[in-house]
Amino acid sequence: MRYLPLTDADRSAMLSVVGAGSIDELFADVPEHARLTAPIAGLPHHASEMAVERHMARLSADNITAGSVPFFLGAGAYRHHIPATVDHMIQRGEFLTAYTPYQPEIAQGTLQVLFEFQTQVARLFGTDIANASLYDGSTACWEAIAMAARITRRNKAVLSCGLHPHYVETSRTMAKFTGDELDISEPALIADTDDAAVIAKIDGETSCVVVQYPDVLGRIPDLAAIAAAAQAKGALLIAVVTEPVALGLLESPGSLGADIVVGEGQAIGVGLQFGGPYLGLFGCREKFVRQIPGRLCGETVDADRKRGFVLTLSTREQHIRREKATSNICTNSGLCALAFSVHMTLLGGAGLAKMARLSHHRARKTAERLAQIPGVTVVNRHYFNEFAVTLPKDARQVVRDLADRQILGGVSLGRLYPQVEALSTGLLIAATECTTDDDISALATALEEVLA
Repeated sequence: MRYLPLTDADRSAMLSVVGAGSIDELFADVPEHARLTAPIAGLPHHASEMAVERHMARLSADNITAGSVPFFLGAGAYRHHIPATVDHMIQRGEFLTAYTPYQPEIAQGTLQVLFEFQTQVARLFGTDIANASLYDGSTACWEAIAMAARITRRNKAVLSCGLHPHYVETSRTMAKFTGDELDISEPALIADTDDAAVIAKIDGETSCVVVQYPDVLGRIPDLAAIAAAAQAKGALLIAVVTEPVALGLLESPGSLGADIVVGEGQAIGVGLQFGGPYLGLFGCREKFVRQIPGRLCGETVDADRKRGFVLTLSTREQHIRREKATSNICTNSGLCALAFSVHMTLLGGAGLAKMARLSHHRARKTAERLAQIPGVTVVNRHYFNEFAVTLPKDARQVVRDLADRQILGGVSLGRLYPQVEALSTGLLIAATECTTDDDISALATALEEVLA
């Protein structure tokens, strides 16, 4: 049986409606060289389920999985231990199959979890409120820039050179359609953040300043100084947190003056998951609540004065009416938000602080060991669990050579910034509570061999 059950008459009718004479004419805009003219070489026309499973298992065996080898990758996605309880909870049927909670009378469980999630994020970020999540950190970053433009009625955003390049590219893509001006600086592989340069760029046309905390090289900017400078010119400070575990040790961005705090929640409860789905976090001052994107869960009472939860302040129709919407994101990463909330509940404040201390300790031990290798220089003076080093050769080749030795030894800055030759010898290394002494020793030994 064919998967596409259309008859020739069905196809002819459809082509007639769209004004095409044939299937080939329908795809006339696709270049000839991009079209398939024959079956894909080496791919069978059909196979049994067991045969496909075996084939896919053989292919997956070529991958190096995060938990099977020494692992030092970071750059916005971090390997932390996730208790088995998290997966058990999120796979319960009432959570896993729950639909959009527009009908509160049948979605109280989902709504309560999102309300608790918002509370956790607001406390973590030091903001008055938080929403029910967005898609990921990069889209949350752009939504914050767009929100700042609405609030200030300005359209110039100053982006720190320490902002993750993927977040920069997402913002640049969206700004093409909104007309927002992005002032973006080229990164430099130095110990100091670009706080002074960022502050110097703020003027009367600036809507917001976007600063990552810690930044993409693991450095820790002075948010309080930047916030004071931005707010003196009528601009907002947007703090971006890609490693939320850092806030178990560092002061929260909100307490340091940030107006909007966004970030990626992957590190808590969600896991690496081959790059997604991830979890966008978004918090802000209460006075900006009417401009917040996405969903917001609120607490209320029913006709019998019993406590209940509802979506509040923005309606479904607001997000559908594109020209009047604060955002066209009208959903949230519900299951990932649940995983974050379950893990955060299990940790509690003391557990999060302990995880943060362990991660920082492991990073310090890694940096101290690598600094002993001839030709390796640790760039950072301050960091949480991620730092940059310079090598005597192109870091991209070093990463490949380490992988050949079954070690995932970091993210090359040449991969993140292929257009910046000065960063080609830079390597970004992250450690967490999952990093062992044996992992550190294996990395150092292999790196010495590769650089010899």
